[in-house]
Amino acid sequence: MEVFNAITKRRSIRKYKDIEIEEEKIKKILESARLSPSAANRQQWKFIIIKDKVTREDLVDAANGQKFVGEAPVLIVACSTESESIMPCGQYAYTVDLSIALSFIILEATELELGTCWLGAFNETMVKKILNIPDEIRVVGIVTLGYANENPAPRPRKNEEEIVCYESYD
Repeated sequence: MEVFNAITKRRSIRKYKDIEIEEEKIKKILESARLSPSAANRQQWKFIIIKDKVTREDLVDAANGQKFVGEAPVLIVACSTESESIMPCGQYAYTVDLSIALSFIILEATELELGTCWLGAFNETMVKKILNIPDEIRVVGIVTLGYANENPAPRPRKNEEEIVCYESYD
């Protein structure tokens, strides 16, 4: 699949089939994250793979009660191992780095015919407690992963004229 096809095909999936994901697919998805760019190539991240049903169900409450979190066969929890570095542009490097890595994960999963949903709606303190994540580590996002049991229509997008400027901010 070409990258643009994966971009146009990707949907946020909230219903999953009860089918185990092949280990080689999980490895390929994680390899895409490992190869993603990071500020100064520091790669200051860790990805926690959650397959255990009890742990996934425990994370439902931490994810504001979103039940599909417990139903997805795999969760990927993206953690920053360093959260103080600020890039010259003023942005925290960890949020940018892990956003790129999670995007790579989602696009690779799409290519492998797997569904995903990027979660930003979660209680970081609860997630850390459930997964024994140290206080100094930041949880940037959680991605659900599995075979989709739905085929949502594309969501409306703004047109190019609304989001693109040339040469200056108009």
